[in-house]
Amino acid sequence: MSVLDRIGQKLLFSFDPETAHGLSIAALRCGLPVGATTPRDARLKLSLCGLDFPNPLGMAAGYDKNAEVPDALLGLGFGFAEVGTVTPLPQPGNPKPRIFRLTADEAVINRLGFNNEGHAAAEKRLAARKGRPGIVGVNIGANKDSADRVADYERGVARFAPYASYLTVNISSPNTPGLRNMQAREQLGELLSRVMAARAAASAQPPVFLKIAPDLVESELEDIAAEVAEKKIDGVIVSNTTLARTGLRSATVAGEAGGLSGKPLFGRSTAVLARMRKLLGPDMAIIGVGGVDSTEAALEKIRAGADLVQLYTGMIYAGPALPGRIVAGMARFAEREHLKSIGELRDTGCASWSERL
Repeated sequence: MSVLDRIGQKLLFSFDPETAHGLSIAALRCGLPVGATTPRDARLKLSLCGLDFPNPLGMAAGYDKNAEVPDALLGLGFGFAEVGTVTPLPQPGNPKPRIFRLTADEAVINRLGFNNEGHAAAEKRLAARKGRPGIVGVNIGANKDSADRVADYERGVARFAPYASYLTVNISSPNTPGLRNMQAREQLGELLSRVMAARAAASAQPPVFLKIAPDLVESELEDIAAEVAEKKIDGVIVSNTTLARTGLRSATVAGEAGGLSGKPLFGRSTAVLARMRKLLGPDMAIIGVGGVDSTEAALEKIRAGADLVQLYTGMIYAGPALPGRIVAGMARFAEREHLKSIGELRDTGCASWSERL
């Protein structure tokens, strides 16, 4: 981290985590911080699901829940940004406090519960940026008290298909009661069928990705892979936060309810990613998320089978210059290893990572 990043982190860490998050969104809205110049290296470009990514690093969902600053995030060096999770109706989420820093572990526990301003607010902002360059995905979810959660996803597809570079179906948050049950095969089959029908009926047909949890056993991964292939979903995002608490040093808050993200998630999420690559084969698009906080971690996700990589928690601890540093590091790696494309690295570590699950 630069001296400026350290000062900024110290300032933000003087506030509670949710206030600090709001301040960071406000800063990006105002044009601060300004990202370092990110290399535009042809070896980092890739085409996936009909989209041309300038580099494989993206901002994960959860940061820009209401689509307030996607272009500012792209300006930090990200090759793409994912906004949301957005639900049809506005909802406040779970009671505060609901975000906890585990500084010794470079991790975060959150139980936000899809707090967001709803479809209408996000649609207004995304409509206003329509026509601008940059890949912006929209992560859609269901309201906590919805009588028909699958219908909520259908509404999300219909609403955001005209504006989203891609859509992510998020059924893997641990903070909405019962939501992860939708990963079970019968429920998942119905959900994906109705989502793909909604996309076919929409005015645009962006790619659809499914975001899954890391806390799945082999039989569950096999069921998900089968449904994803059968329903012709375009890609999978691996993974959301974990309920596991193994090996944490931050004892005072480690017992808080919610999903854990950050460095401790790296191993499990990368192993699940590799298993999904083996189950889905070489042609399915996979985005790797969980514990990415350096060029080395991002490259390891690609070795394990990821086409693209996302981060969020890593930037809390490493500062807003992190995406630029990672992308620059990827370019140096490609140069040093004489790669024509960073994609040549994909799957080179898949076999070893898949055995760690």
